[in-house]
Amino acid sequence: LGKMETGMTQIMPKSAPYVTQRIIQLSLSDGMSPVSPIGFVHFGSYIAKLGDISGGYKYVKLARSLLDKVSRENAGEVSCFGTQVIAYVEPLQAVLEYHDEGYDAAM
Repeated sequence: LGKMETGMTQIMPKSAPYVTQRIIQLSLSDGMSPVSPIGFVHFGSYIAKLGDISGGYKYVKLARSLLDKVSRENAGEVSCFGTQVIAYVEPLQAVLEYHDEGYDAAM
């Protein structure tokens, strides 16, 4: 589902929230997995896009904290989407550090 999330965002954007919802449902019912941060960061970006930036920021922070606990294999994707929300809440210096951290993880 995590690999499908990014493709769905580009190919069928109206269907992507269903994949996000399923990732979160599976994470809450069966426990956190390495894909869980992707679901939470996408959900946070959707909430921020709908106008609740502080609510979306909470989910992005949750995804960031899950990266340290579950797995950092998806850190690049989480940083990419998380940076877009964090830029509205935190100072740009902190956002740039987070962006660089994600860039290093993706490379």
